[in-house]
Amino acid sequence: MLAAASAGLASGDRTDGHRLGQFLDGLQVEGRWPAGVGMAWESDIPDGKVEHFEGKHTHCSAFVASAAKQLGVYVLRPPEHGQTLLANAQYDWLHDKGGAFGWSPLPDGREAQRAANRGFLVVVAYKNHNDSKPGHIAIVRPSGKSKDQILAARACADHTGRWPKP
Repeated sequence: MLAAASAGLASGDRTDGHRLGQFLDGLQVEGRWPAGVGMAWESDIPDGKVEHFEGKHTHCSAFVASAAKQLGVYVLRPPEHGQTLLANAQYDWLHDKGGAFGWSPLPDGREAQRAANRGFLVVVAYKNHNDSKPGHIAIVRPSGKSKDQILAARACADHTGRWPKP
């Protein structure tokens, strides 16, 4: 599922995409949202809770919720749904209710990148076919990189095995 919502930065101009990229870079997701450490969803502060999940828990859904809130865009988040299996719930919410909150489905990755480059908040969500396993959700970052450059950088290397094979 690919979906876009108008963030406070979006008027459709490429400079808005640049500003969105700067905002996202400022969140420092790699350093402030460490995998495997419990996090308070509205901040980048560890909450001290021990996580008991198989594999690497990445806080993807909590990060998306926090970033969206800071941009003035609603996406399903606590307390409406807990952090456990939140990405799966966000996928369903975007599909069923997102339109009422300004989210629009996008047909493909190319359109998703174009929307992000114009300053729209764009997410890609995957719902796990196993209801007891986490899905994944991520923000599409504005970028001038080609598809080949992105693939060469192995953009989702930490999520090996989470994406269905074509």
